[in-house]
Amino acid sequence: MRASIDFLLNGERVSLAADDPTRTLLTWLRESRRLIGTKEGCAEGDCGACTVVLAERNASGGVVYQPANSCILFLGALDAREVITVEALKRGATLHPAQQAMVDCHGSQCGFCTPGFVMALYAHYKDERHELSDALAGNLCRCTGYQPILAAGARMQELRKDESAENTARAARLAALPGDSTLIRTGNRRFFAPASLDEFAAYLVEHPRAAILAGGTDLGLAVTKAHRDLDDVVYIGRVAELKAIHAGNELEIGAAVPLAEAHAHLGAIHADIGELLRRFGGPQVRACGTLAGNVANGSPIGDSMPVLLALNAELALQRGSERRLVPLSGFYTGYRKSVLEPGEFIRSVRVPQLEPGARFAAYKLSKRFDQDISGVCAAFHVGVDGTTLFGFGGMAATPARAPHAEAAYANGIDAACSALAQDFKPLSDQRASAWYRLTAAQNLLRKFHARVAPRALLELEA
Repeated sequence: MRASIDFLLNGERVSLAADDPTRTLLTWLRESRRLIGTKEGCAEGDCGACTVVLAERNASGGVVYQPANSCILFLGALDAREVITVEALKRGATLHPAQQAMVDCHGSQCGFCTPGFVMALYAHYKDERHELSDALAGNLCRCTGYQPILAAGARMQELRKDESAENTARAARLAALPGDSTLIRTGNRRFFAPASLDEFAAYLVEHPRAAILAGGTDLGLAVTKAHRDLDDVVYIGRVAELKAIHAGNELEIGAAVPLAEAHAHLGAIHADIGELLRRFGGPQVRACGTLAGNVANGSPIGDSMPVLLALNAELALQRGSERRLVPLSGFYTGYRKSVLEPGEFIRSVRVPQLEPGARFAAYKLSKRFDQDISGVCAAFHVGVDGTTLFGFGGMAATPARAPHAEAAYANGIDAACSALAQDFKPLSDQRASAWYRLTAAQNLLRKFHARVAPRALLELEA
């Protein structure tokens, strides 16, 4: 058992024992290491000015590169990873292709957002998982209109160099980092990063009030916005059992699996799910945030839950060695409240596959296409046997099914739309009015009814 956080910073081995593990990486970089190229714009993971790249080993021993918002990333979550900042890209007098392309294409004006864009481009350069526009969707700029930055992304590929030797050396350095559990005590505060599921489960039984940290995309705001001190935190990013994905008749996604990794598996169930997750935050949020974390957070406007409700997903819960399955439709008991007992946690999310002949669609309505919170999010599923499952977000205090509309659907679309008014009495807020939410939800149901053919027919036509 270690009493330190061990990681790499731009190739240098770092071991922290006295620093607060819930201090953000951004403040540590700027204040303790004077690496001030990483900027603070929003302190909530929205603007991308603070973007760094995280490198870590995958199951095959290679290296995966992901962008991350350092403003909401805790130091404790860096264990066994490498942090790459904008200062590390230049080699002597030679700029990295991501930097040189920004120069060549005049991608910088005031310059404040530029380091974050460079690091987002660098992540895309190292691991091209997305279209360029999607790779940059987590970064905001007020000056250039984005076109020169997109041009820089294309130019970067023309300047590409062989970095295979660098990747091999990085994998070796990462492999040399310790892999055992970490427990750091500072006064009455504790930070525990277990290496196994048994350790995690036992610790949570002993410390049921501990905050569970996965990606920190929500918990980070407790520090940066609410200015809370987190006295007891348990980080699950090192627990291999919670980072597993199992695909079969149902898709099982471990509680520590980042959304970026789960994206392709969920998108394979239905293209609408992949498109919805493409608009879930930005790449930096998806690289850290988890599906189980979004569910556990219980926000009424969480975008994953309407889809999961419409697919009749279940949650595998665990307390100590005891396990139970709970349908997501019965998980929430009130605003940000759930059936989780003290010391209990979400082990995995189980998502049934769509059967051939089923009808399914998912929709998100927001003021911006990228990186915006839903006014209304909805998913509709009509099974081959006529079973109806409608999931909604933004319509109530919790993500919820629409039982009256589901039952009325057999009597026609007008009856189902009218029944939605029995299911929901939405609130008005800055995102949407109550009238808009209810009307939009009804219209989305009409759109689904009018346009979505059975899945088997779509596959046959394709």
